[in-house]
Parts: sequence; structure tokens; C-alpha cells
Amino acid sequence: MADTAVNKQGNSKKLLGGSQALQQILAFASLIILIIFFSVASENFLTWSNVEGILLSTTVIGILALGTTFVIITGGIDLSIGTGMTLTSVMTGVFIVYLGLPVIVGILGGVLMGGLIGFVSGFSVSILRIPPFIATLAMMMIAEGLSLVISGASPIYFSDVEGFNQIALGSIIPAISVPNAVLIFFVMVIIGWILLSKTIVGRYTFSIGSNEEATRLSGINVKKWKMIIYTIAGCFTGVAGVIMASRLNSAQPSLGMGYELEAIAAVVIGGTSLSGGKGSLIGTMIGALIMSVLTNGLRIMSIPQEWQTVVIGFVILLAVYFDMLRKKGE
Repeated sequence: MADTAVNKQGNSKKLLGGSQALQQILAFASLIILIIFFSVASENFLTWSNVEGILLSTTVIGILALGTTFVIITGGIDLSIGTGMTLTSVMTGVFIVYLGLPVIVGILGGVLMGGLIGFVSGFSVSILRIPPFIATLAMMMIAEGLSLVISGASPIYFSDVEGFNQIALGSIIPAISVPNAVLIFFVMVIIGWILLSKTIVGRYTFSIGSNEEATRLSGINVKKWKMIIYTIAGCFTGVAGVIMASRLNSAQPSLGMGYELEAIAAVVIGGTSLSGGKGSLIGTMIGALIMSVLTNGLRIMSIPQEWQTVVIGFVILLAVYFDMLRKKGE
């Protein structure tokens, strides 16, 4: 019966494929329009150094968005990814700087810390039956507080850790001068795409989001799979935290608030429905690029920071509104 439910969900996903493809095309067209607009508005926009900066800034938001795509497809939400990213950065600093562990062990510890954050959120949602908004809002505050407590409210610097900043800013392909963080982002896109499209994790993710009750009645352990999905999303948050720490060459305990909104906006702009059951990591990647291009373009046009925030707020509002329109039209 479990396979029957998943197969029915798969058929419904095929029916939605056309509208999802259209949404991705529209998102990509919006990206091109933004690039053209900012290129005309400023001759400095399409310089290689600026393009490199856009790609680099996309990595953190993009990886956070990739992870939360899984959660949103299930019909949930994760507001803790911003401060969760900060906590994973701080823990990476604790492992490497304070405890003197090898860099690779510290990185793995940071990623696993992200997985732990996701697991706790998934446990709260699936076992304790706390609404995702409330559960992850609480985790957002917990992660923020723990970051400040563990670090003593002071940055943890990796200045004495040889090569740590090269994880994000170095280049293993010097010929094309692409930062490693960008390559890591694309690797995470591939990993996420395989998980979502080619494994049972992806099948159950879509099934839960399409009809959770039918999925449960068909014999699938929805509680277990929700915890797994939130944990996977948390691991993406951990990777983003390590990259952010490497970019800054420090763990900044007061950083992180607001990242969750940009990541969620990127997910919705890319065609993932907030009501669940529909989504694409390729669309999420396009959405993350849109957010980065918009932020960079406004900055390069010398738009004041407060007005940049206003514009991004309107983009989030429009993204949610169009998601509602898509839902009504299906």
C-alpha cells in the first residue's frame, strides 16, 4: 500500500510538472531581466570581480535554501536556518580553535551540529506535534542564544588555522578563478537533486507534502521520515555555517538573523509551494541567484541599506502572493 500511495503521488507530480516548469522558466527570465537592468544601470555590474562576488554571496543563501526546500515540500517551514548556521559556525570554531581538533574533524562536527539542530526541530514537529512555525521559531531563538553563550558573545577567529579560509575563498581550479565555495554549492545542488529525485527520501518528501494523512494510512512511518528530512536539511545548514566561517575567517555569534527569510524567498521564487507537495532544487538555485543579483545590484547602485531591506521585503511578499495564485490555479 505504501508503494501505491507513493505511485499516486508520483502521477499527481507529473500533472504538476508543466506548471512547475513554467515557474522555473519565469524565474529564469526574471533573473535575466535583473541582470540586463543592473548591467545598464551600472557599468561595474558585469565585471568579473562583481560576478565572482555575486556567485560567492549566493553560496550561503543557496545552500540554506537547498536544505529548506526539502522541509517546505513536506508542507513545513524552518525559521531556524539562519541562527542555526551561526551556531554551526561557532561550534566549528570551538572544535578547531578551542579544542584543537584537526580541521576536517571540526568541519564534520559543524555539519553534524547542523544535523542535530534539524533532528531536534523534526522531533518537535513529528513526535511532539508542535506546528513547524512555532517549533522552528523556538529553535531559532535557542540557536541564537547558544551561539552567544558558547562563544562568550565574542567572535572566534581562525587566523591561526592554516588554510581554513581557503575552504571558501581558495580555488582548486585556478585557471577559471572560481572560489571553492561556489563549487561546493554546485556539489550540494547535485547531492540534493539526487536525494530528492532518485531516492526514497525524495519520494516520501513529496508524498508527505502532497497528502500526509494518505501517506500515513498507506503504512509509511511519517514521523520517522519527517525527522530524517529535517535532519538532512540541518546538514545543509551545517555546510552553510562552515562556508560562512571560512569566508569571514571567523565565527560571528551575532550573525544569522534574516538569512532564513532570504532563503525561504529563494525557495518560493524557484517554484516550491509553501503548501507542500511541489518543488525543485534547480528552481531554488535560480531563486538564490535572483536574491543575490538583486542585493548586489541595489548595493552597486548605491541604494541605502534600509531601502535594500524594503525592496527585499517586497520581493518576499510578491513571492508568497504568486505562490498563492499558483495554488488557486492548480
